[in-house]
Amino acid sequence: MTRRLWLASVVACAAATPALSELAPKDVAFVEGAVETSLTGTPGNPEEGVKVMTTNALGNCVACHQVEAIANVQFPGTIAPPLDGVADRWTEAQLRGIVANAKMTFEDSFMPAFYKTEGFIRPGNAYTGKAPDGDLPPILTAQQIEDVVAFLMTLKE
Repeated sequence: MTRRLWLASVVACAAATPALSELAPKDVAFVEGAVETSLTGTPGNPEEGVKVMTTNALGNCVACHQVEAIANVQFPGTIAPPLDGVADRWTEAQLRGIVANAKMTFEDSFMPAFYKTEGFIRPGNAYTGKAPDGDLPPILTAQQIEDVVAFLMTLKE
């Protein structure tokens, strides 16, 4: 009976503990701009990455970048580098770092930090007094970052 109770408690604990956990934005380790470790431990889905890149309320990467592989973009942006062949120019770790927070690679980048929650300048307080206090949620989830990176890794010359 004791052995059966012990086994049941081990199974219950295993079921309650997620197999993979998401890395919090403040815990992401950038090494020369690259992020070697997956943010989720789960492979990204390239199809979901396209959705993130083309959805206004998510990443909306195509507002600034051109991507030949995404033909259904009505007004592709031209103010950022084209992403065609990006997987030949950058490693997966470098792309993960750039998508998470491009300023860690390109200090003067105007690309938003998609996986950042702290360290923002809040000029709204001086004008409206309504800027939020404390940490903000990241623009994209860790899985959405992995999905975008998975799609970018398909963009070879």
